[in-house]
Amino acid sequence: MTMSSNHTNLRDIWYTMIGIPGLEEIHIWLSIPICSMYIVALIGNTLLIFLIFTEHSLHEPMYLFLSMLALADIILSTVTTPKVLAIFWFHAGGISFAGCVSQMFFLHFMFVTESAILLAMAFDRYIAICFPLRYTTILTPSVICRMGIASLTRSFFICFPLVFLVYRLTYCGRNIIHHSYCEHMGIARLACDSIKVNIYYGMTVPLFSIGLDIMLIIISYPLILHTVFRIPSQNARLKALGTCGSHVCVILLFYTPSLFTFFAHRFGGHSIPRHMHILFANLYVVVPPTLNPIIYGVKTKQIQDRFSQMFSFTKACF
Repeated sequence: MTMSSNHTNLRDIWYTMIGIPGLEEIHIWLSIPICSMYIVALIGNTLLIFLIFTEHSLHEPMYLFLSMLALADIILSTVTTPKVLAIFWFHAGGISFAGCVSQMFFLHFMFVTESAILLAMAFDRYIAICFPLRYTTILTPSVICRMGIASLTRSFFICFPLVFLVYRLTYCGRNIIHHSYCEHMGIARLACDSIKVNIYYGMTVPLFSIGLDIMLIIISYPLILHTVFRIPSQNARLKALGTCGSHVCVILLFYTPSLFTFFAHRFGGHSIPRHMHILFANLYVVVPPTLNPIIYGVKTKQIQDRFSQMFSFTKACF
């Protein structure tokens, strides 16, 4: 639907997302791994949440934070992937302005929230290893609850201004989004007037908030490792390194592709093809949610034991 008026009513705007430009002929093939990973992410994270909340021995701060991460992964991947698959399978790229802005908000909101959860998990490891005798007195259920609420509140105040920034713009005709989902700058670039405020806010505020999370995580790990290598028991040392290793893997999975996409999108210019930008953007909302429960399932003995018990019980019933 093409807009001919100079000032379009936002309620009348419909966009068409075209998926991954330049790769339209292989959309159906790209949908196979994306759909497979999305199903694994849903099943894996749902199972992880179920195991944690039904097993009393897993009601520890580390696993409660892990359940928050699993829930955030489910929401993050669900915000985008079903629409991506609809585009790939049925060419159903149409979306209203309000729907596009909603998708944009929840995408950025969940990304910032997940970053905060990873920081909380780093704090959990720091307290557990550096102050083990005070672990349960510092990270009480009420403290964990407040940390979760603080993560959501911070993310809301960071991301909600993006809604106002796109609503204040004037739109007058361009309605093709060369992407498979809606994100802040993708919407802003379809406007007719200046988007300098959108560019400055979109670069500085989220970057500094997520940059602060990364900085604090980086600061925590030398302190953690210094304490770990002073543990006299080799078994205890290996156990501590195992839980830290899982967290580091999840951190790298989350931040590496997203930061690559962020910097390549803004500073890569024409050196990186557009379809590579968008392909990476699709992967970073589905790959970490797929692999996170696998990483923790493989590296965490308590989760392995609980899963084995549940699997044995299910097998015995049949």
